[in-house]
Amino acid sequence: MRLRALVPALAATLAAAVAVTLAPTAAAGPEPAPARAAGPAPAAAPAAFTHPGVVVSRPQLDFVRSKVQAGAQPWKAAHDQMMASSYASLTRTPRPRAIVECGSSSNPNHGCTDERQDAVAAYTQALAWYITRDDRHARKAIEIMDAWSAVIKDHTNSNAPLQTGWAGSSWPRAAEIIKHTYTGGWANSGRFATMLRTVYLPEIINGAATKNGNWELIMTEAALGIAVHLEDRAAYDKAVKAYLGRVPAYIYLSTDGATPAPPPNSSIDTRDEIVKYWQGQSTFADGLSQETCRDFGHTGWGLAAAVHTAETSRIQGADLYPQVSERLRHALGFHTRYENGTAVPSWLCGGTVKPGLGRVTEVGFNALQGRMGISMTNTRIYTEAHRPSGTDNYFVSWETLTHAGNPN
Repeated sequence: MRLRALVPALAATLAAAVAVTLAPTAAAGPEPAPARAAGPAPAAAPAAFTHPGVVVSRPQLDFVRSKVQAGAQPWKAAHDQMMASSYASLTRTPRPRAIVECGSSSNPNHGCTDERQDAVAAYTQALAWYITRDDRHARKAIEIMDAWSAVIKDHTNSNAPLQTGWAGSSWPRAAEIIKHTYTGGWANSGRFATMLRTVYLPEIINGAATKNGNWELIMTEAALGIAVHLEDRAAYDKAVKAYLGRVPAYIYLSTDGATPAPPPNSSIDTRDEIVKYWQGQSTFADGLSQETCRDFGHTGWGLAAAVHTAETSRIQGADLYPQVSERLRHALGFHTRYENGTAVPSWLCGGTVKPGLGRVTEVGFNALQGRMGISMTNTRIYTEAHRPSGTDNYFVSWETLTHAGNPN
């Protein structure tokens, strides 16, 4: 009786496994798999940090500057777009506050938009300074950063970790360029560093295990960037560890097995819990994201943060791309495939997805196809169709300008 009872259950289990493995194979394969050797074991923090070294490096900035000065495209159009934005305005007035309170979906919004956009503005002004060498932009970046470091004490309410990650991703990019390339002086750079260490880093360094994965990836990007600016090796190593645990829990590969990896440090570990966490999606394919069936917009944020973190690690000489390139290329190809118009199969999100990936592919496309030589047809079509990429007003800014065709 016991054996007879087990037979149907075993058959059902086998059928489910076959469905998971086979259903997406013909429909979803976003990009052909290149033959690539396994990457080296992840490196610890570098013995000496590279500055500027958060998402963009000095050689990358020099490349951009030369292209803009030569009037070359798409960099000239991207630069013109940036300079025409309110973020590059020399009359911009920062709007700092001591307590930034952000509830779900930034409701209430007490300083949330102001903080995010001032951080983007500081980065924009820093880029404008480097490319034009107009000191006024460097001084405006300093004015914005000084205004916030003199005032802010905390982030509160339910969206505090994500809000801290959004703003905390842009601040160190700006600070790195100004501190390490502007010779006019920044008297309060130490106060700004203290702000990053005491107000931002504690809110993001321990992650967000059970939240949708874009949260932890954005927080990790911010933590790594802050660690670089502070030259904090312990924080850097902790961010890398969180990253290498979260990326496999956010982007599925068939080599993971029948189900995706569970998010680290969470109680989500059974198949039913994982399916629920993956928005009810029970069939998995290479490149599927934990938030694909939620919407492509949040997925785009997660992918952008994952790529930004890898880009910073490469600049620092402890390259994480070899560890995550397979997942990133599949994820970018998977989502741009449907953004480009491929019909959504019935097994994926019930046959309906919410597009709107955003202009988040430029850095990853440049890294994977441009530098690593991985064919990215779907991603190339999408990326080139969305140039210049502009800013999302949160933490993705001017990436056609900084990374299109950038060999450095």
